[in-house]
Amino acid sequence: MKKPLILVTNDDGITAPGIRNLVSFMNEIGDVVVVAPDSPQSGKGHAITINSTLTYEEISMEGPQKDYSLSGTPVDCVKFALDKILTRKPDLVVSGINHGANSSINVIYSGTMSAAVEAGVEGLQAIGFSLLDFSWDADFSQAKTFIQSIVKKVLENPIPKGIVLNVNIPKLPAEEIKGIKVCKQANAKWEENFDERVNPHGKKYYWLSGYFNNMDKSEDADETALSDGYISVVPVKFDLTAYEYLKDLQNVLTF
Repeated sequence: MKKPLILVTNDDGITAPGIRNLVSFMNEIGDVVVVAPDSPQSGKGHAITINSTLTYEEISMEGPQKDYSLSGTPVDCVKFALDKILTRKPDLVVSGINHGANSSINVIYSGTMSAAVEAGVEGLQAIGFSLLDFSWDADFSQAKTFIQSIVKKVLENPIPKGIVLNVNIPKLPAEEIKGIKVCKQANAKWEENFDERVNPHGKKYYWLSGYFNNMDKSEDADETALSDGYISVVPVKFDLTAYEYLKDLQNVLTF
């Protein structure tokens, strides 16, 4: 049987250890093409490049896959791959492995997940993977079996169109990960502040800082699953319509 075509991208840049591990995992499952940013693009969300040009080049990396570096955002990478690089639509798009969590509200800021969402917009199967370890030297090997199992299950049991998966993996040895839980997105947010400082020329500047406030302790929330030692899988929709409010709003604004 023909191997599935898998497009791999990320937001940490094409040389990041996370994506290099993900590529090696996917090489054992299908034919892999990598189109990823040439530099880190964390926190770019669903940004696209419209006020400057894009360039790309094929680069040589270890493995049988084709690797292309693009001077754009993660979403640019998916769009560009589909239009200029791939000769047919991929069977699956995987994004990551992100260095750090993309659970709860982080999903809307994440370039990793935005790349997966963009693939979903194009009607493709897509999964974003993140490891709860921000270290550049993070051990991604513990996630290999789980990631490959999830990918194989999705290839065998396609996700409905309009939905992509947000997978977060706790920072634990493989033998301590209790399993996989399908979850909802936790009700949590960042409580930010801007740390004010003054440069040597007397001009003020600011560093964004803050803390993560988890207000959701429910058993089916992704943050709960992760803290309990489970991999969280959240099905994500890019249709942002608040359907539960449509009728009430129609009553207010229809005249």
